[in-house]
Parts: sequence; structure tokens; C-alpha cells
Amino acid sequence: MTRRAAILCCVALAAVTVAGCRSESRDAATDSDAISGDLILFHAGSLTVPLQEVSKLFMARYPGVTVKAEAAGSRQCARKISDLGRPGDVFASADYRVAQNLLMLKFARFNIRFAANEMVIAYTDRSIGGESISTDNWPEIVLRRDVACGRSDPNSDPCGYRTLMMFQLAERHYGIDHLADKLAGRRWHIRPKETDLLVLLEMGEIDYLFIYRSVAAQHGLKMVLLPDEVNLRSPVLAEVYRSAAVPVTGKRPGETITRVGEPIVYSVTIPTTAENPKAAEAYIALLLSPAGQAIMARHGQPSVDAVADEYDNLPPVLQALCTPAGPAATGTHDDDATVAPAQR
Repeated sequence: MTRRAAILCCVALAAVTVAGCRSESRDAATDSDAISGDLILFHAGSLTVPLQEVSKLFMARYPGVTVKAEAAGSRQCARKISDLGRPGDVFASADYRVAQNLLMLKFARFNIRFAANEMVIAYTDRSIGGESISTDNWPEIVLRRDVACGRSDPNSDPCGYRTLMMFQLAERHYGIDHLADKLAGRRWHIRPKETDLLVLLEMGEIDYLFIYRSVAAQHGLKMVLLPDEVNLRSPVLAEVYRSAAVPVTGKRPGETITRVGEPIVYSVTIPTTAENPKAAEAYIALLLSPAGQAIMARHGQPSVDAVADEYDNLPPVLQALCTPAGPAATGTHDDDATVAPAQR
């Protein structure tokens, strides 16, 4: 090859490379430009802080999209979709069972598990008994008549029924007869979601709040860490957790589902009523990406390997980020016994 021919070859190769880069840039820009409009996000209250940051990053990457987020108890969020018929693009729950029991398969065709958590008891410097409360003596202090405590509503919020499960597990772990009934039967400040009680705790209206560790850490609260046998954190102790069970409302009026204890796992899905599904796919892809998971971890929310129930129903972009959850059961699970409404 002559020197001139070699130079022409290099120039041609450079031109092809530049053209390819420009093409990729145009494709990326086109993908970003093609996703626009409002994205309606229904999410658990405990996800408020990390999802605010995820949403900020998402809107920076997709400037044509405005994320409109609504926080509530996970079960309350699900009923916005199933009972009220409200369109939502992304549903993120503090318990993956909520989507499976209340939304699949009519209102959601898949369910991706993506994060974990654990139960703690949050308190402040003003909490009665706070100077001496510990992992070992908290039942005694919480049962004091002069102590005010808060928990969320188990029919609206997974943290509510997990608190009641925690009481049952504590009775077994500490060997204190009737502890669960005593704890559940004391006077409580109850709200639809656990984050509604944060203001009461910070103002000194209540002394202790049963809440997720991530939320307590995000708000700089003191906390009592609980044994793994009680805190619903460890997959190794799944069989221990199954000894706890709490009845909650089912899909239909008068129906009851008995929620059985298991390790805390969050999930996310796209409702079938979504009006902006492409934006929803991109949002969940960001949430499951290393950048999204780094945000979750920074706010005290440990990630789990992303696995999906009804994996075959996932959009291709999300299939690449997940693995199948195995034989998936939808609707009511073996872990959730359903009691039908009484016949009139």
C-alpha cells in the first residue's frame, strides 16, 4: 500500500468512527427526547427520601419528564390503583406481597424485588426511658404507663403489620408470656403510614416509634437495634419469621388476608393502567442500575439481587436487569391465607 493510500484509508476509518459516534449520540438523544410527559409515582412512605434523589437524577437525564410522586402506606397506594382506578406509572412498595396480593395480575403483570430493610425502635433525647433503653429491656420500657408509642395502621401500611409480627417474634425470643398481646393492647398513636408519626416523635408527643431502620437513619434518630430473630431482616431466619401472622384487609370488603412473617423485601412494578409506560420503564431501569442502587444504599436501604415474578412479562429493558424469581405465585400466596366475607 502506498503512503497516500494509507493516509486515505486512515481518513476514511476516522470518518466512519466519527459518523458512528454521532449516530450513537443521535440515538441516545432521540431516546431521551422520546420520553416525556408526567410520570405518576405511587410509593411507600419509607421510600420518600431515596426516591426523591432518584427522581431528581431521572429528570436530569430525561428533561422532558416531570415526576409527580405520592407517598402513602403501600397497601393504600395499591388501592389507589385497584379500587379508585387512578392511573399510576410506577408503584413501589415496602412489601413485595402487596403488589402480588392486591394488584397481580389484573393491575400489574410483573413484580420486581429490589431492596431490603429491618425493623427498629426509634427515639430521641427527650424520650422517657431513653437513657437506659436497650436491645434487652425495651419491652419493659415500652409497656410503661407514662410512655407514649406510635405505629402505623396494618391495613394501610406493611410497617404496621410488621410491627405486630415483631411483637410476636419478641415474645418467642425473650420468653415473656403474653408479651405480644400486652404490647398490641397498650394505648397507641396510629397513623396510615409510619412516616406520618415522625413529627410526633420529633416534637416529643410520642417517646418511641416502631419504624424501618433506613427511615430512622435518614432523620438522624436514635434507635434500638433488635435481634435478627425479631427485626425481620435476615433471610436465614425466614422459618422463624413464619411463626408470626397478622390479619389484614383483603381485596374485597369483608375479606381478610393473614400476612405471615418473612424477611422484609421491597418491590416495584408498572401498573397496567400506566399512561406513560415508556417513562416508567426508564425510571425503573435507573432505580435498578448501579447509580440507583448507590442512592438507595446511601440512604440506608440495602439492595437485594433484582428478581422478578412473572419475568416473561417484563419489558426487554428490565429483563436485562433482573433474573426470574422462580415458580411465581400470583394473587394470594400460600403464605397468605384468605378468609372470605361472611355470607349474609
